[in-house]
This record gives sequence, structure tokens and C-alpha cells, in this order.
Amino acid sequence: MGPTVVIGAGLGGLAAAMRLAAAGRDVTVVEARDVPGGCCGTARLGEYRFDTGPSVLTMPDVLADAFAAAGEDLETWLPLRRLDPYYRLRYHDGSHLDVVAGEDAMAEEVRRLCGAAEAGRYRRFRARLAELFAVEWDAFIDRDMTRLRHLARPAAMARLAALGGFRRLDRLVAGHLTDPRLIRAHTFQALYVGLSPRQALGIYAVIAHMDTVGGVYFPRHGGMHAIPQAMAAVAEKAGALLRYGVRAVRVEADSSGVGGVRLDTGERLAARDVVVACDLPSAHAGLLPRGAGDWRLRRPRYSPSCLVLHFGLDRRLPGQAHHTLHFGREWHASFADLARGRPQGDPNLLVTHPSSDSGAAPAGHTTLTVLEPAPNLQRARWGGGLTPRLEERLLGRLADLGYGDLSGAPRLGFDPPGWAALGHSAGTPFALDHRFRQTAWFRPAGAARRVPGLHFAGMYTAPGVGVPPVLISGRLAAERILEGRR
Repeated sequence: MGPTVVIGAGLGGLAAAMRLAAAGRDVTVVEARDVPGGCCGTARLGEYRFDTGPSVLTMPDVLADAFAAAGEDLETWLPLRRLDPYYRLRYHDGSHLDVVAGEDAMAEEVRRLCGAAEAGRYRRFRARLAELFAVEWDAFIDRDMTRLRHLARPAAMARLAALGGFRRLDRLVAGHLTDPRLIRAHTFQALYVGLSPRQALGIYAVIAHMDTVGGVYFPRHGGMHAIPQAMAAVAEKAGALLRYGVRAVRVEADSSGVGGVRLDTGERLAARDVVVACDLPSAHAGLLPRGAGDWRLRRPRYSPSCLVLHFGLDRRLPGQAHHTLHFGREWHASFADLARGRPQGDPNLLVTHPSSDSGAAPAGHTTLTVLEPAPNLQRARWGGGLTPRLEERLLGRLADLGYGDLSGAPRLGFDPPGWAALGHSAGTPFALDHRFRQTAWFRPAGAARRVPGLHFAGMYTAPGVGVPPVLISGRLAAERILEGRR
């Protein structure tokens, strides 16, 4: 048993550090930025504070498990509230669907929009989603894919196939539902894994189960950035040393495995184990030792990126849902545009209005965040004039949608070149997409086979993108270390 260095204080790195420190290990976390969070970051513009990372928190039990592993109660450190509605979905024809808690209430929403027959089909589809989730959780999501003994069993694979998990997502959903609006409500989640509904496997229908059935949550205080802040505080309480504003420049190793980590300060931290919880392709470009290469990264395919505008508003928006999805008219064409490396001609927008986060804006004011999917830099050349043109179009679209003239509001923006400048490969904060050859065992491994003691956590390794999967990746890294080198 020796010291462990965790590189990156994002959610994956912090999840590993919490468990390791609570188990009595000597843990140092090095983070290049001045605050914890990684992709779950924060930014300020005058009196306004914005979450610059994920806005959707599902499966809070996974987060609670990370706190419990350190002997702490999630509710004490990070009280959460369940959003109501989880989402408001607005369609181009003027109709809308609120995604709400409870099967009966949700079925009534479907009946209101789509009719009684579709509500009955929805109930049956909801039950199918629950079955898929139950099988997938053990077979894929909550499993260490770095070990052969953890490969999914044939019975589980057969059950997933029988449930439609290996069909295309759009076909799976359309086999149960008929109203195009309801189908969109259960396939837009393909964007979370960087694919169109025509490309994504049916196994990713479980994302719809996670948020439309399991619910969407939000911290009662401090926004989404309160999550890594609380995790960092618990890690420190458990004994971990967190060092901010310090960059790891080289993981050192010899024939016996990891030996230490060099910092940009010139220091060397001795380490028997290292958890790399930062942008993995960038790490392979110079941070990692020889022998740490992963064949799965030879031809990486990245998720689309996004254009994000954060607005500070001098007014409230009564009646606005926390999350609103505005669907464009051209559903499949918008995904095809991204695949061809072009901005969407008729983009779908995610509007986040965290009105309950009272500390994000002065009294009587509020914040608004708008996300438009955009091609990554692997797919597109992002000329200097493209961002201003897209921002101008987005402002016009928001005005048409009823948000008023936001051109004069204080705003902060992020585009693919901006994401690249922050250290995200291919200019996307969503890592690799989840096509079949980048899923489960085919995603970059959680441990370097040829470098004992070198582990990985975060979006680039299994289970993949999203807050719960990243937390799980940190847990799996910690468990491997606590079990000892294999």
C-alpha cells in the first residue's frame, strides 16, 4: 500500500479520491484549475454566476453512494430537490409535453397531447424501459469492463437482444409508440451519447428511463457546481490533499509500474497508483508513460460539440420550466447536419432556467443558458466568422420563441474552439461518442494493462458520458486500487 495521486478534480477523480481517502489511503489530488469540478465548472459575469457543465442530474442514489462510501450523508452536504416538471418539451407546431413524476401523471400528460390509445402504449413502453434498465445496470453500466470476468453473461446479452437493446434506438421506440412527438421525447437522449437516434443502439433507451422515469434533480443551493464542491470537501475531510492551480506534466513508471507524478512546479509526487481523470487523448499526447497506449483510441470518434450562451437577465421569467427543449421542425435533418460537420439548419435547443438557484443572480434577476448542438472540430473547420453568425441566428430564434430581445443582455459564450482552448479534444466537452465500437468493452479501458497502478476515470472510459457514469468510473478505479494490483 502506497500513496495515490489523482490527476483532475472532476467528478470522476473526486469520486475515486473520496473512497480511497476514506479507506485510509494517502491521496493527493492535483487540479490545474483553481476550483474543483472539471467539466462541472462555474463562471461569473459581473453579478451573475453560471454552471458551465452538465445541467441534468439523474440517479442521485449514485451520488449518495459516493458520499456514503466516505461515511457521509448526501442530504447533509448537498440537499437536492426533484424538478417539476423534469423537462418541458416544446414542438414546432406549438404543442408541448411536460415530463412529470409518476406513471399515472405522465400517462395523463401523454393522453392530453396524444390521445388515450397512445397513453396506453406509453404505459407498456414505460414497463419495457424498466426491464431494459434492470438488465443493463448489472450487465453494462455498473460493471468494470477492464476485467474479463466482468464481461456480460450470455443470458444477459440474450435478454437485452430480446428486449430490443441491439436494435436502432429510433426503431425500438417507434415499435412501441406512434405519435412523432412522443417518439422524440424518448429519442432526443441519443444526443447525450453523441449519436442520432438512427445510429444509437436501443440500449440507450435507458437514458430516457433515467430522466423521464427516475427523475431530474438539482442542488438546493449553489447550482450544479455545488456537487464537486461538496465532494471535494468530503474528500478533504476524509484526509485527501487537494492541490489547485497545479498541473501534472508526466506520470513516471518503470517495469514494475507507476512510480510518481511530475508537476509543473518541478515537484515529484511519489505514487504507487495514479488515477488519470482528465481529457484522455490529451493525456496520451504527453502525460502518460510509454506502454500506456490503448488501441481503442487509435481512431477516436468524438461526440458533437455545442454552442452555449449564458445570459444574465434583469427580469424574472414566471412560468418558465427549469429545462425546456425546443424541437426544430427538421428532426432527422438536424442530426444529419452534425454528422456532415455542418451547423444544424434547424437546431434543437436546450434552455436551462435555474430559477431556484437564488445565488446565481441579484434579486429580481435571473440567468438563462441556451445550448445548441454544433459539429466538433474533428468534423468541421470552425472559421472565425461562424460563431458570430450562429449567435446572431440563435438570438433571433430565442426572440421568436418568446424570450424577448436578449441582444443587450450580459452574456458569456462557449463554442467548439473555446472548448478546445479549455483542453477538450476535438473541441467537444462530451468526449467520445457511444457508437458500438466505443461502448462497454470497446471504450478505453479503466486500467493500463502494461503499466500496473495506472487507472482512468471520467467520460472517456466506461461506463461513459453523463454524471452517473462518470461517478461510477471513479468508484471502479478506487475499487481496483483497494483490491491491489492485478
